[in-house]
Amino acid sequence: MSKKDDIFANPLGEVARFRFDQSVVDVFPDMIQRSVPGYSTIIAMIGTLAERFAQANSRCYDLGCSTGAATLSMRHQIPVAGCEIIAVDSSQAMIDRARILLAADSGQLPVRLICDALQKVTLENASVVVLNFTLQFIPVQQREQILQKIYHALLPGGVLILSEKIKFPDSDHQHLMTDLHHAFKSAHGYSALEIAQKRTALENVLIPETLQVHRERLKRVGFNSADVWFQCFNFTSLIAIKQPDNATS
Repeated sequence: MSKKDDIFANPLGEVARFRFDQSVVDVFPDMIQRSVPGYSTIIAMIGTLAERFAQANSRCYDLGCSTGAATLSMRHQIPVAGCEIIAVDSSQAMIDRARILLAADSGQLPVRLICDALQKVTLENASVVVLNFTLQFIPVQQREQILQKIYHALLPGGVLILSEKIKFPDSDHQHLMTDLHHAFKSAHGYSALEIAQKRTALENVLIPETLQVHRERLKRVGFNSADVWFQCFNFTSLIAIKQPDNATS
């Protein structure tokens, strides 16, 4: 069903802002695999983390679910009874494709798909929340409010899995990681033109932050335990755990 990503293969007179529309949905699996180093590992380990942290009779959220890769990973590894996965995305095209993929999947865990902005979705009774390369597309001034909502929705002992493209405070290191990322994309078949045009399309749409900013924000909303479990170049994933009621700081 997925096609090769050639959205930016030809010269564009004017590069439009990146949008998760039907053209992106049609090539999304190819695009994400060739653009994000370590993506397959992150998806697989989201299932492993959900297996560990999912609590019986709770909800597991995939916020910014796109076509449902993290949802499917959780669906096949959560062992406890009474769990429901709620997958949310603001793109109707993404939700429609996720619905097709879920219908063809053999997993039995119930999944509910919601098309809405994260800022509007009500979260409750959560043991696992996934934000997989999603927060970076939310306006910076709204990010803390979303994380605060997630923290309040999590049950004690629940986990937030936060994957993001990051930037680095040291300019030399930033240039190195950017160059290595571009080399990764080039090795996976993207031309210099495609890399440049997509970078222009994402400017002011995907806004990365440093690890320190992420850690400080997570601490402000209440997470005492938050750290990196995966990183490759300028792509990282953190787990933030809501401490049980009887835990000490």
